[in-house]
Amino acid sequence: MNTFRKKIAERVSSAAASQFGAVIDAGELIPLIEYPPDASMGDLALPCFKLSRILRRSPVQIAAALAPALGTDGGFSASALNGYLNFRIDGSALAGEVLGRVFAEGESYGSPADGAGKTVVLDYSSPNVAKPFHIGHLGTTVIGHSLKKLFEFAGYRCVGINYLGDWGTQFGKMIVAYRKWGDRETVERGQCDALVELYQRFHREAEEHPELNDEARAEFRKLEHHDPANTELWKWIVDISLREYEKTYRQLGIEFDSYLGESFYQDKMPAQVRRLRELGLLKTDDGASIVDLSDYGMPPCLILKKDGSTLYPTRDIAAAAYRYETYGFDKAVYVTSSAQSLHFAQWFKVVSLMGYPWADRLVHVPYGTVSVNGEKLATRTGNVILLKDLLGAAIDKVDRITAEKNPGMDPATRQKIAEDVGVGAVVFYYLSNNRIKDINFVLEDALSYEGNTGPYVQYTYARSCSLLAKCGDVPLPQTYVIETEEEREVVKCLAAFPERVAAAIAAYEPSYVTRFIIDLATAFNRFYHNCQILSAPDPETVRTRVAITRAVNTVLGTAFSLVCLRKTEQI
Repeated sequence: MNTFRKKIAERVSSAAASQFGAVIDAGELIPLIEYPPDASMGDLALPCFKLSRILRRSPVQIAAALAPALGTDGGFSASALNGYLNFRIDGSALAGEVLGRVFAEGESYGSPADGAGKTVVLDYSSPNVAKPFHIGHLGTTVIGHSLKKLFEFAGYRCVGINYLGDWGTQFGKMIVAYRKWGDRETVERGQCDALVELYQRFHREAEEHPELNDEARAEFRKLEHHDPANTELWKWIVDISLREYEKTYRQLGIEFDSYLGESFYQDKMPAQVRRLRELGLLKTDDGASIVDLSDYGMPPCLILKKDGSTLYPTRDIAAAAYRYETYGFDKAVYVTSSAQSLHFAQWFKVVSLMGYPWADRLVHVPYGTVSVNGEKLATRTGNVILLKDLLGAAIDKVDRITAEKNPGMDPATRQKIAEDVGVGAVVFYYLSNNRIKDINFVLEDALSYEGNTGPYVQYTYARSCSLLAKCGDVPLPQTYVIETEEEREVVKCLAAFPERVAAAIAAYEPSYVTRFIIDLATAFNRFYHNCQILSAPDPETVRTRVAITRAVNTVLGTAFSLVCLRKTEQI
């Protein structure tokens, strides 16, 4: 729609000069042009209230005077209503502009293309080693990866970092638990599940024997001081966990550029602590070292415990400094639960007080909690839904549905469809929600082939593939013939894609793209059911409708890739 916004702004600027003798820059009008609240009013609208001061007329007078002066030869018509100029764009002109761009730009259509020469570092997923990869990790993983795909689409160089939680007191707990109740053979056989059982047992035992927590802290201090036995055990636990996580990442189609976890920064933290001391920012409070943030309305930021051990803020500050030195980022994006918002606000402020010039490039992207049937998740009590189990259940159900619908389908093809649709259903269900909202995950809803779901939009993509396979080499029309409201709605939806992508990047909000996908799938299905395509009586109508289908196929495919959804040519 931006091309038509520009045309409208230029016409309004010219008409204002001729009708009122006023000079209004067209560039200032473009951002004022909006979508009407009701599509029946038109495709775009200009509220004239903001022109009243310049033109010294009421909005109603301005709109009434400008509407007839704008003409109809620009591919749009104008009408005045209650102080608004409403514009209806000619369907053929809109199709020529939008579809022309889609075919010219292909999979690049919709890209803001404003990231050239810029670098974004994204910290996401980042599970705590020796704990299960459960549905609670889904948010950071798929939101983070979708943001990476969005920024890459805009031309940014992106660095995806899996900042593994491979350091901290929990490893002291694991070491104590393993030596008291574990053995190598059982853990090798059970892998991450066996580690989780040990972790949960530690917490059960610690409720009756709280001295176990002191033992855990002591073992972690030994690990921090490079005790050989503890270091070897720690490396083994990390390796087991990574092998488990990689299976899930492969299913999700996610790869990282770096797996440097918290442990990598243990020798880089002292320099940051020294800098804090030299700047006079460190204070001692009950034996611990803190940065006082009371002037900024926040609790103190803990840097060192009483025993000198580091904490999360210490490691995060060291990691941010290292990442800037290594990548020279223009943005560093952290995708974590909203429960960590205070933590990020605190250490972001500390970094600013330390005088780092890149402090204002740090961005926290919070998201809401996830529950299953209203049940909150907790690793230490065992109340978790493992992500591998959730994905497995989704794949199995889609496989059964596909087998019922297509009993003669090749098993290998059916299995691929089951994985594409099953995994896609879980991811799309999550990303369809505004990221800050809490989600109650219901697998039955996610797997529905009706409604605003992954299977529904993937089925729509497959439908477009099937139709195009029947079309053969139908040429593009000489002139686009837009005859129905269904055609107009599809083209209007395609026109909105660049704006939706730009909005998603600006707000760090993948759900803008998933909602676009739903809108486009809905508009296309209505067009598919209500309009003859290959059997339309007029050749130019056939060509126009095939062109619309091709454009939908291209743009849906691009949008799918931005939200980690696989393209499905057959369902």
